Parts: sequence; structure tokens; C-alpha cells
Amino acid sequence: MAGKQPCTDLEKIETLIHKAMVCRLGINHGKTPYVIPLCFGYRDNTLYFHSGPEGKKLNLLKTDQNVCFEFDRITEVIENRNPCFWDVKYQSVIGYGKTKFIEDTKEKMAALEIIISQYTDSRLKIEKARAKATVVFQVAIDNMTFKQNPEKE
Repeated sequence: MAGKQPCTDLEKIETLIHKAMVCRLGINHGKTPYVIPLCFGYRDNTLYFHSGPEGKKLNLLKTDQNVCFEFDRITEVIENRNPCFWDVKYQSVIGYGKTKFIEDTKEKMAALEIIISQYTDSRLKIEKARAKATVVFQVAIDNMTFKQNPEKE
């Protein structure tokens, strides 16, 4: 798979993000990275996430707001008689940004609606009390790149 060049084509990037079910978020944990799969929402170059009130990811994000994120889609395994020459057809997006916790309840509700819209077209009502009790954070994206194998499909 060597030689695949990343590109910054926003249409390709956003198409993959809109099809994705999971965002893998890489968080700094001293010298050891911490990667966690999360449900997410995406709009206007920003990722949105929700969480319970405590946990490792929240503790780490309060210490260091810099994150890396990843989306991928594998469409086919390409077999070969020689297993050293197997390959996969895939698309991936890798990006970087900074997290910010959303405190305002109205902003939380809007972010939660963006997350819900990633998974359904249904308009679901979010209870204000539930939104208030939920931790919501966003990642303002600094940059993203797209890769695909084969490079043209």
C-alpha cells in the first residue's frame, strides 16, 4: 500500500465522514497515545461528541486539548496466492484539531442534534434536562487528509 498520497479534497473527505459510523479519537496521555472509538457528528469543519460526566477521556482532554481523529472504510480484501501481496481497497481520513467543552445548554442541544443527524434523518427531540446533564465537546479541525486505495476508483 506504499505510495498512496494523501489529498485535501474536501468533497472526498466529507463524503467519507458522512458515511462513517465511528470516529476514532486519539488523545494525548503522556508518552502513550489513547485512542477511543466514538459516536460523532460533523458540520462546518467541526466534530461533535457526547459523553457521560466522568472518565479517562474527559480527564485527558481537560489536560491537553490537541487530538488526532480517524475515519476509514474498507470495501474489499484483495487476495493473492502469496499472502505477502494481499491488499485492501479502502478510504481513510486523518485529521488534527483542538477540543473545547460546550457548556451552554442551547449550544449542547444544537451539538447533540448534529450528532443525531449523523445516524438518522428523523427529527428527534432532546430534553433540555438531559442535554444539561450530558458532557458535550467539539473538535475544531485544523487540517484533514484523505487517502484511498486504489488511488482512483
